[in-house]
Amino acid sequence: MSEVPAGRPQSLPVSSAGGDYTALASMIRASGLLRRRYGYYWTKIALVPVLTGALVFVFVLIGNSWWQVFTSVAFAFLFTQIAFLGHDSAHRQIFRSGRWNDWVSLIVGDLFVGMSYGWWQHKHTRHHANPNQEGADPDIELPVIAFTPRQASDRATALRWLMSHQGWFFFPILLLEGLSLHASSVRRVLAREPVKRRPVEIAFLTTRIFGYLGLVFWVLSPDKAAVFLAVQLGLFGFYMGMSFAPNHKGMPIVPRGVKLDFLQRQVLMSRNIRGSRFLDFVMGGLNYQIEHHLFPSMPRPHLRRAAPAIRAYCEEHGVPYTETGLLNSYAIVTRHINRVGLGDKDPFACPLLELRQTPAISVRPDSQ
Repeated sequence: MSEVPAGRPQSLPVSSAGGDYTALASMIRASGLLRRRYGYYWTKIALVPVLTGALVFVFVLIGNSWWQVFTSVAFAFLFTQIAFLGHDSAHRQIFRSGRWNDWVSLIVGDLFVGMSYGWWQHKHTRHHANPNQEGADPDIELPVIAFTPRQASDRATALRWLMSHQGWFFFPILLLEGLSLHASSVRRVLAREPVKRRPVEIAFLTTRIFGYLGLVFWVLSPDKAAVFLAVQLGLFGFYMGMSFAPNHKGMPIVPRGVKLDFLQRQVLMSRNIRGSRFLDFVMGGLNYQIEHHLFPSMPRPHLRRAAPAIRAYCEEHGVPYTETGLLNSYAIVTRHINRVGLGDKDPFACPLLELRQTPAISVRPDSQ
C-alpha cells in the first residue's frame, strides 16, 4: 500500500465506495463476536500474580548469578504479555463495566508493568481516532524517526546520511523503548495536565518501580543488576515495538485536514499480519489490527474469527484490506522509513484516489 503524498490538497476527493460501517457492525454484532469472554480473561487475570510471583521466586532462588540474564528475558516476555492484557482492558474488551476495565488496566499496567494507564490511554485514544494522520496521530510523531516527507524535511541537513538509513536504525532504537515507556509514564502522572486517579497511579507506579529496583539490587551485585535491567528493559521495549510497528508503519499517511469515513479511515491505514494461533498469542492479537481498529472492544479471541467476514465485506465494498507475513511487514516498514529519509515522494500514490479506479480487491503487500 502506498503513502498519501505530502502537500495533497485538502479538497482531496474520497471514494464513495467506502461502504456502510453500520451494516458491517450489525453483521458482526449479530454473529456474537462482540460477546464477552469472561472465562478467557479471568484466567489471564489470575495468571498475572501467579506467574509474576513464580518468576520472582525463581529470581530470588537463583541469587547473585549471571544466569539471571535468562531470567531477565523471561521478565521481559511476561511484562509484555501483561501489557497486552492491560491494552485489552483499556479497550473495554474484558468487562461491560468501564470502572472494572479501568481498574484492571491500572493494576496490571501501573502495578505490574510500570506503565501509566492514564498516559497510555491519552496517547492511544488519539491514535485510534486518527491513525496515521499528520498532526493527529502521536504514533507517527517521534523525535528520532521521520515517518513522513514533511518530518524528513524538518530534520537538520547534517543528519541526512542517518535519515537515509533510518529504517535500519528503527529496530535497534526499539531497545530504548522500554525505558522511554517508563519515563513517559512518570512524566505524565507528575505533569500539570489532568490525570484521572492520579494518586492511585502515583502509588502504583512508585510501588512497582522502586519495589522492582529494590528487589533487583537486593539479589544482585551492582554489575549484574545493571546488566539484568539493561537486558530486561531492552527486550521489553523491543518486543513491544516489534508487536506494534507492523500494524501501521508503511501504510498510507493522511495529510492534515483530510476527512474519511470511519470504515476507510481504519482499514486503509492498518495492516494485518497472517499467521498461526501461536502468532496470535505472541503478538497479543495485535496482528488483527484492522479488526481491532474497526471494533476496539471486540475480545481478543474473536478477532481471528471476525477477520474472514470483515475481509469479504471490505472486498465487496472496494476497500483495500491489507495483510502480509510478519517478516515481510518488517521489510515494508524498513523500506518505507528509508524512502522517507531519502526524501522520496514519487512512489507514494494516493490510495483514496486509487479507490475510485480500482475494483474490489484484497491488497497484499508481499505480492507487490
